[in-house]
Amino acid sequence: MRKRNKFKHGVYLLLALAMLLYALPKLSLANGPGWVFGFGVVWSLFAFMVIAAHLHFIIGVDEEKTKRLEAVRKAKLEQWQSKWKEETRVTQRS
Repeated sequence: MRKRNKFKHGVYLLLALAMLLYALPKLSLANGPGWVFGFGVVWSLFAFMVIAAHLHFIIGVDEEKTKRLEAVRKAKLEQWQSKWKEETRVTQRS
């Protein structure tokens, strides 16, 4: 399932890049301040954000973060279990 998701995000990334490369020369960014210039800047920033989001997923930053969080969860669980076992031993001795 992971490879299919990465493939899907790869296709979307390529589509976003193609859209940006097609539209960037047509956007009027040389007129200076104004509505047309503002639209071009906002549209370009949005396209770059979409591209960055897909790259973030493809590179697998989320996977690394998930692995680190899982390691923390395991350590906390082991700590809780050892504390619980110790408390159980103390109660049984009493």
